[in-house]
Amino acid sequence: MDAFLTIASKREVREYADRPIDPDVVRLILEAGRIAGSAANRQPWDFFVLESEEARAKVAESVYEPSNIRGAQLVLVIAIRGRRQAGFDTGRVAQNMMLAAWSAGIGSCPNGMRDREQVKTLLGLDQDQEPSIVLTFGHPARPRSPEAHSAMEWLERADRRALRDVVKRV
Repeated sequence: MDAFLTIASKREVREYADRPIDPDVVRLILEAGRIAGSAANRQPWDFFVLESEEARAKVAESVYEPSNIRGAQLVLVIAIRGRRQAGFDTGRVAQNMMLAAWSAGIGSCPNGMRDREQVKTLLGLDQDQEPSIVLTFGHPARPRSPEAHSAMEWLERADRRALRDVVKRV
């Protein structure tokens, strides 16, 4: 899929089909995160893939929308070290992963945590590590077709502020 079409057509997917994700696609998603840029090339992240039902259940209790975790085929937590630029770096990692997934037909959704300490304890994170975001992935329960519209048509359909309202020229 064209990169801009991937970006323009990407929507959050919160309901997943009960179909496994091909292991090669899982690797593609993880590699997309691994190669993200970071400030001073520090790469302050670790990816925790939640494979056990116990880990998934505990993380589900810790996020705002537990059903996103329960229905996903792939659940991972991005943990970061340090504060300086780490939030921006984590955003780059997450977006890379979600766009790589979408280009392979896999939906995704970022999940905010209401109990970060529980997630930190579950993962056994070091003192200087923090769980940043929980990402869920899976085949969309309702099939989606990015190619059904052009990138420009997707832009017109997006529930976003108009470009003229976002861009300020100085």
